[in-house]
Amino acid sequence: MSTPYPFTAIVGQDDLRLGLLLNAVSPAVGGVLVRGEKGTAKSTAVRALAALMPEVSVVPGCRFSCDPASPDPACPDGPHADAAGVSRAARTVELPVGASEDRLVGALDIERALSEGVKAFEPGLLADAHRGILYVDEVNLLHDHLVDLLLDAAAMGASYVEREGVSVRHAARFLLVGTMNPEEGELRPQLLDRFGLTVEVAASRDTDERVEVVRRRLAYDDDPEGFAARWAGEENALRERIAGARALLPRVVLGDGVLRQIAATCAAFEVDGMRADIVMARTATALAAWAGREEVTADDVRQAALLALPHRRRRNPFDAPGLDEDKLDQTLDEAGPQEDNDDDPDPGPDGGGDGGGGGGGVPPQADGDRTPPQGSQGDDTPSQAPDSAPDAPGRSAGPEQQPVAAAEPFRTKMLSVPGLGEGAAGRRSRARTAHGRTTGAVRPQGALTKLHLSATVQAAAPHQRARGRSGRGLVVRRDDLRQATREGREGNLVLFVVDASGSMAARQRMSAVKGAVLSLLLDAYQRRDKVGLVTFRGKEAEVALPPTSSVDAAASRLESLPTGGRTPLAAGLLKAHDVLRVERLRDPSRRPLLVVVTDGRATGGPEPVALAGRAARLHQAEGTASVVVDCESGYVRLGLAGELARELGGTAVTLDELRADSIAGLVKDVTAAGRAA
Repeated sequence: MSTPYPFTAIVGQDDLRLGLLLNAVSPAVGGVLVRGEKGTAKSTAVRALAALMPEVSVVPGCRFSCDPASPDPACPDGPHADAAGVSRAARTVELPVGASEDRLVGALDIERALSEGVKAFEPGLLADAHRGILYVDEVNLLHDHLVDLLLDAAAMGASYVEREGVSVRHAARFLLVGTMNPEEGELRPQLLDRFGLTVEVAASRDTDERVEVVRRRLAYDDDPEGFAARWAGEENALRERIAGARALLPRVVLGDGVLRQIAATCAAFEVDGMRADIVMARTATALAAWAGREEVTADDVRQAALLALPHRRRRNPFDAPGLDEDKLDQTLDEAGPQEDNDDDPDPGPDGGGDGGGGGGGVPPQADGDRTPPQGSQGDDTPSQAPDSAPDAPGRSAGPEQQPVAAAEPFRTKMLSVPGLGEGAAGRRSRARTAHGRTTGAVRPQGALTKLHLSATVQAAAPHQRARGRSGRGLVVRRDDLRQATREGREGNLVLFVVDASGSMAARQRMSAVKGAVLSLLLDAYQRRDKVGLVTFRGKEAEVALPPTSSVDAAASRLESLPTGGRTPLAAGLLKAHDVLRVERLRDPSRRPLLVVVTDGRATGGPEPVALAGRAARLHQAEGTASVVVDCESGYVRLGLAGELARELGGTAVTLDELRADSIAGLVKDVTAAGRAA
């Protein structure tokens, strides 16, 4: 086993280290979600935490890590009456993004069931993680069926397995730690709320700090054991401080005044439910214990709010996590008990705190003073296009107009790709998936991945006498095995082609168009799609956003989208064709859905309408499922969007018909010419 990087050798990242240490002091805090760009020591810090966790006492031979002092009466390996315990290190169990359901929760031991005729349960990762750490790297990419199982286990502290004739329940209380890069897509709100704390990490912009990071990493890579030995003293000191804080934790007093501040803060930020209040209370208590105090202070409450509330105050997927600190301070001042301030002006042995690490922070590092990483973002200033020409005789598009805000989003109809796909798990189109409802059984072509038990038994049963069966078990041959076929839903690549020309430039009209696209983006977020954005205006089209899992990025590009100029519809369709051609090579199993948002007009260049028709027929020839969102308005309508939909081999919907509550129906399947259902 490789030597882990020492926790105390991590440079900077104070919030990250504090969030992890608070969970080590009080696992009841509920875990931590680490959000940040790649290469910011997220995984390194989580793996380093395991070496600091106190040892646990377990029943010898118990596969479910029962505590000998209070064994689980329903343990599948029990009963454990008067069992003597043995100590071992707390486990850190990693859940791979592509893990199967059987690997996570456990399953029937098929080999013993068929060969010995007994029902034996084979534990999964949830059993291994009991009383330890369950670590999920890239948690935002975790399949929905695994997310649902994690939610159930985290909520109940137990795992229930009801499948293939097996009915098992075992304890599954663990410290849930997840890391994610927001650029790759956001996390489902239900799982997001299960993380007690969240921290944002970014690479430092301080030159000296970056130099120190590189120096330590190179030294560790050259000699991991020697590097760890040099930090052994700091690691032992931190381990002892964690043990001391754990011992102090039951004596920490959470006064009524502090509880009022916690409740007022959660109410002020309109946090859903009561979990935030409970997590804040536990976090503030852990902060006091970490600082060596027996009473929670207002500074502890403030720091707890900064860790526990940002990911809970998001009102929709496109709201950036964060907290208004001025509003937080005002709320704490208004809710603070005046009598407490008069009687106890000294907040504790650590003073009033510095605002950045209230509650004690983390042990000092050997690399000197550090500047917190600056969360600066790239410049999203839209590029300026050349002056646009008139769109048509009698109607001038005028110069480029400033971006307008999107109208209020709404729930859209479900647009799906016809046929049966085999893409990544999601919630849009029908697909053959590893998880879903069982639709039949087939002979496995390669390695058996999902046994259809009843079909296998039926195939083997007629041959038992000829095979000389004796005893309880079945005599099963390779030819008897049957693979279960399942049908579920897949995520698609939804490529938006948005007309930003002068014909769409009327402010009220473009606001409605942006609101419709934003609504479709929300739908794509919920259905676990990849999205891309192509815009066309003036003389050309551009890829505003290459296909990505980050729907937030698409919404951001949409918000800054300017309008004006001619309508190069053909250029937009050809650019979309190029994008889809590359994506088919990169991810051939993910089926595309082309969503063209336009009024159907085409101007600029010779024969623009005919050229747009030829570009549309390229998509039809390749069987691309498509839908045209008709943005034409007014009493006189030319029906050009409907004609474009026919050229694409797809269908057209108006902005009003796109709403899920319209009278046109709840679901409109997209048709694609030449594609078999």
